Amino acid sequence: MRGHKNDCLVCGKPLHYFEVPKELECVFCHKTFLSQTACEDGHYVCDACHSAQGIQTIRDYCLSSASCDPIAMAVDIMKTPYIYMHGPEHHVLVGAVLLTAYKNSGGKVNFADALEEITARGREIPGGACGFWGVCGAAVSAGIYVSVITEATPLTNDSWALSNQMTSEALAAIASVGGPRCCKRDSFLAIEAAAAFTSCHFDVNLSMPEQIICQFARFNHECIGRRCPYIPRTRKKEA
Repeated sequence: MRGHKNDCLVCGKPLHYFEVPKELECVFCHKTFLSQTACEDGHYVCDACHSAQGIQTIRDYCLSSASCDPIAMAVDIMKTPYIYMHGPEHHVLVGAVLLTAYKNSGGKVNFADALEEITARGREIPGGACGFWGVCGAAVSAGIYVSVITEATPLTNDSWALSNQMTSEALAAIASVGGPRCCKRDSFLAIEAAAAFTSCHFDVNLSMPEQIICQFARFNHECIGRRCPYIPRTRKKEA
């Protein structure tokens, strides 16, 4: 499963998206799912198999990190072999690095339990939700982070509102740039929105870089170039 950063994890060929879901068998676990995605040769990898090793990498990294900078942590994790250019592992990554930076910056939280909860909830956000549901998983992950640190439930008041507000602000930032999807760009946008939100609402200041420059554009066939806020203006696609 290593080596293909952008396309099919089996053969490296481009992915195709269907308007109507089809019943497909995962080439790794051999379970059958309704899906709208397969490569041009018909290979299908379910979300659980796609993200399993990446999510373990995220958890191990966060449990051992003393960093207060969620962007630096995200980039470190993104450089590891099992975080692909796109994929549902980002739906755990955003909330996990935010939680880690929050804890390391003085935020009060039962960190190990909170990380497990973010992981469990993030796993439930399907790949392709940005296009098929109209809600990017990176933004939802930021909302999960706020939900966990405020102990929100469907019956709470202020924490319920804050969690939804966080997701909406991250979504607005992502939507303002436009498509097509980029899990790296959308993760950075969600993290930036969440860092500002954390400072405003929880009086915890996460360390953020003065400038974020994408290091992954060469892996993304759909990179939007200079429309992306993380591509230097002097370059079109490389960083």
